[in-house]
Amino acid sequence: MLSADSLTVEFNGKTLFQDISFVINEKDRIALMGKNGAGKSTLLKILAGTREPNKGKVSYPKGTVVAYLPQHLLTNDTRTVFEETTQAFLEIHEMEREIAALNEELSTRTDYESDSYMELIEQVSALSEHFYSIEEINYDADIEKTLLGLGFSRDDFQRNTSEFSGGWRMRIELAKILLRRPDIILLDEPTNHLDIESIQWLEEFLVNSAKAVVVISHDRAFVDNITTRTIEVTMGRIYDYKAKYSHYLELRKERREQQQKHYDEQQKIIAENMEFIERFKGTYSKTLQVQSRVKMLEKIVPVEIDEEDTSRLRLKFPPSPRSGNYPVSADMVGKSYGNKRIYQHANFMIERGEKIAFVGKNGEGKSTLVKSIMGEIDFEGKLTLGHNVKIGYFAQNQASLLDENLTVFQTIDDIAVGEIRNKIKDLLGAFMFGGDESFKKVKILSGGERTRLALLKLLLEPVNLLILDEPTNHLDMRTKDILKQALIEYDGTLIVVSHDRDFLDGLVTKVYEFGNGKVTEHLEDIYGFLAKKKMENLKEIERK
Repeated sequence: MLSADSLTVEFNGKTLFQDISFVINEKDRIALMGKNGAGKSTLLKILAGTREPNKGKVSYPKGTVVAYLPQHLLTNDTRTVFEETTQAFLEIHEMEREIAALNEELSTRTDYESDSYMELIEQVSALSEHFYSIEEINYDADIEKTLLGLGFSRDDFQRNTSEFSGGWRMRIELAKILLRRPDIILLDEPTNHLDIESIQWLEEFLVNSAKAVVVISHDRAFVDNITTRTIEVTMGRIYDYKAKYSHYLELRKERREQQQKHYDEQQKIIAENMEFIERFKGTYSKTLQVQSRVKMLEKIVPVEIDEEDTSRLRLKFPPSPRSGNYPVSADMVGKSYGNKRIYQHANFMIERGEKIAFVGKNGEGKSTLVKSIMGEIDFEGKLTLGHNVKIGYFAQNQASLLDENLTVFQTIDDIAVGEIRNKIKDLLGAFMFGGDESFKKVKILSGGERTRLALLKLLLEPVNLLILDEPTNHLDMRTKDILKQALIEYDGTLIVVSHDRDFLDGLVTKVYEFGNGKVTEHLEDIYGFLAKKKMENLKEIERK
């Protein structure tokens, strides 16, 4: 379907990758992996045709539809959600209008024997053949089904796109891509702004309905559920594994172990020959042997060991001061915005040391309840914080709230007080901002770097109630693992809003579900909750 041949990309004097080639076949489900800066997003842009390589080319058969969802995008603000989504069928509608116009011209002409008339007939025939070869689409029904699957309500369909956040606009673009039924779908971090139910819907669509998929994602569960092939970009080349992500990790480990073994063997041979040369280079009777070994060493091609990202985040939350037995208690808590009821009659008590997940579709009140606990908004009912509760809060947009004109060092130096001021450099080093990195301006940091810096601010004062709203967006898998382990070891109370199932697995022991205007407590871990929800959904279908 698509062939990438001898692609080379150079950027600021650095070669990202050189002479890489691979083929994407129908039904391929490919995860594009590699450390930050390896060139994954650049490669995806080249496959999409939005960027040219320095050398090499991408080719595919005529008529192949390639659809690309970048990390950052802009939608048209003058249309409603439904109108914007119908743009997915723009090419088909234009083809339909062109066929109608050509048929109209044919019906008015009488020069039946002329070459131009025959050319017109051929043009109509070719266009009609292509039009009718496209699978029949029930436009409105398919748009509705896709938008509902991605979390929109029917009430949202006629709202202007300008009323929605960047995450929801991304869903509109995703809906347009899925409705085009492309031959190849290219997705760059598609789950960052999706809730758990929407991610599961997207997984099912990609597995059951998509033709070929290439995805960059830090969501391990999502990648494992949809992909069957992994292409790793590393040290300017690629490794292609016919394996899903978790199996690829095992194969990569074996590959590096083999490389290390061959490297050690080669170094031993080089050392032995160097020692022989040094020992006998002045001995007449050994001259030929010395020359032979020198030539042999000159011909040796050094064994390379694939790079490993040795920079490592060291994250440990300080011991939490003791709070009361129930850090948060809710009694008939509710919230409305105008006539829109978000939730009502929420009753719960969170015990000291519990680790809880807030889950549910976007817009059902997860972040709203967090803001209520923080005292940032008014609400109905009563929310009580326990004795000596000290809150550490990571907002969903925390990384974007950083002052872009400050350096990394200034960001921490401005808020650090007491003894911690003597450890700022150590803390920055532990968060991979050591040396010159600490003098970078915040405005040039990547999304992952900003999130790390925002998390570091949480460590500057001991707290006993951590509230984290989508902390893993923009974090790579290894950093997420380190954050998760630090939270497991954290001795305070944790409330985490997240759509990342792999991150929540083994971390939380209780789930609060937001939906249908209420907050429901589930005494299971995240996968127990998901299993239970599927059973409930089946029962609902049976009842209907």
